[in-house]
Amino acid sequence: MSLQILPLRDRARRVDDWTRTRLDRLIPALMQREQVPMWLVICREYNEDPIVRTMLPATWLSARRRTILMFFQTEGGSVERLVVARYGVDDLFEPAWDPETQPDQWARLAQLIEERAPSSIAVNLSTEFAHADGISASELKLLQQSLPEPYSDRIVPGDRLAVGWLETRIDEEVAFYPEFCRLGHKVITEGLSRDVILPGQTTTEDLQWWYREKIHSLGLETWFHPSASIQRRVESGDDKSLLQTMRSSGTFERGDIIHVDVGLSYLGLNTDNQHLGYVLHESETTVPAGMNAAMAQANRLQDIVCSEFATGRTGNEVLARSRKRSLAEGIEPSIYCHPLGTHGHAAGSTIGLWDQQDGVKGSGDYAIFPQTVWSVELNVRAPLPEWNGQHVLIPLEEDAFFDGDRLEYIDGRQTEFLAIS
Repeated sequence: MSLQILPLRDRARRVDDWTRTRLDRLIPALMQREQVPMWLVICREYNEDPIVRTMLPATWLSARRRTILMFFQTEGGSVERLVVARYGVDDLFEPAWDPETQPDQWARLAQLIEERAPSSIAVNLSTEFAHADGISASELKLLQQSLPEPYSDRIVPGDRLAVGWLETRIDEEVAFYPEFCRLGHKVITEGLSRDVILPGQTTTEDLQWWYREKIHSLGLETWFHPSASIQRRVESGDDKSLLQTMRSSGTFERGDIIHVDVGLSYLGLNTDNQHLGYVLHESETTVPAGMNAAMAQANRLQDIVCSEFATGRTGNEVLARSRKRSLAEGIEPSIYCHPLGTHGHAAGSTIGLWDQQDGVKGSGDYAIFPQTVWSVELNVRAPLPEWNGQHVLIPLEEDAFFDGDRLEYIDGRQTEFLAIS
């Protein structure tokens, strides 16, 4: 079964169904988990908070004037959803402002807050998560000025609410992901084939734009410009450092290792994959054994990282434990996994950065939660016997789902180089 690419109207219906379900299921649980009685999401048209973008109807391509979303946890545990704005938000939020009765939007917001008397008011402020830092300085100032005491002193960062909202996937989204990831793998594999790559003619730029055009032709988008690079054997006596053997531009030749990084966007979700191909010499019928042996090391590192996932464990803890184990096995690791979902580089715990292998301050201290999707992204450096011991980099990236107990690949992983004849 292949993924059905829906017409735009049907996509909007699907996204709206998911948004409604997410609001109904996730918000009460998250507000209870974080013990936050009130959450305000405030932004203006064309300067949208990343959170508000995920809560508006699919036909709303931006906010309208000033949009204020209010969530209030009642004594019974349910959450009241209000919109304090001139325009209603379909049936997702109950309208709570009549400009004809009260022309001042901020005064109406203050009245609603006083009526509910929350012990704290969360807004999207964060020094660590860009996704959760959506309120602008001017809107925050106006909010503070509009609230009487003691409520002006009850404003607190709502970053954990915001991150929880973005990182948590509902069952319907989880069920959608396998076919979506399968399509991403299929597109990458097609690009790493003789149908697209002609040795001595096709360039890295050609391949990048082929992926863009291919994804566009499917009716989808990509959340970043695809990348393609070359690793090539260096002749004896030349500099064999990775900086010399890796090229971000050039023409593909026989004997080259090709690395690509491609991410698809559809229905408000994203994929992110890095795969490797090898351009066979005319005398070759298979990929050199040393290359697949090097990939086996990268696969082993994937195994180690995936096995270290645990609910409540931080990204920095997963990073440290994974590095310790892989180094003990003689693997040269570089680990930089990230959450995946509403954004490509999504909200949630950071498990290393390529230039921060000792831990990531802030986001790396955030705990791992169940019902989340991850990009297992890493690389190893290994010598190739067929290249006289020259080291190559084996970067891999696959999408995986964490159910709270296990992290498992959504559509498998690459275990062998793709051979390009």
